[in-house]
Amino acid sequence: QLQASGGGLVQTGGSLKLSCEVSGFSSDYFALGWFRQAPGKEREGVSCIKSRGGVTNYAEFVKGRFTITKDNAKNTVFMQMNNLNPEDTAVYYCASTSRTWNSGHFRSSSAYDSWGQGTLVTVSS
Repeated sequence: QLQASGGGLVQTGGSLKLSCEVSGFSSDYFALGWFRQAPGKEREGVSCIKSRGGVTNYAEFVKGRFTITKDNAKNTVFMQMNNLNPEDTAVYYCASTSRTWNSGHFRSSSAYDSWGQGTLVTVSS
């Protein structure tokens, strides 16, 4: 199971930290990713972290602003989001997979098997 939390309302330029608690079979993951879906838009991949080695990947539109990390002791993956803007407004989802693939697939929804419920991030202008 995946449990996402940490969303909320923030002003432009503000920060939020999302958490994704991983439990059960999902805790033995190869990769965990964050996705988002804005109103009227398709879901898009934002970031990913590999369980082994902590290798990370980011979509271009969040590079330098978002940071994905993991705390193995807490079975939790975090995404620190800084310098938020209204275009970041979306429901954010975490997803995991035990399948292995190369990093080129990290933004594809089909690369993940387990999904958490979303957490809403709203950035006001």
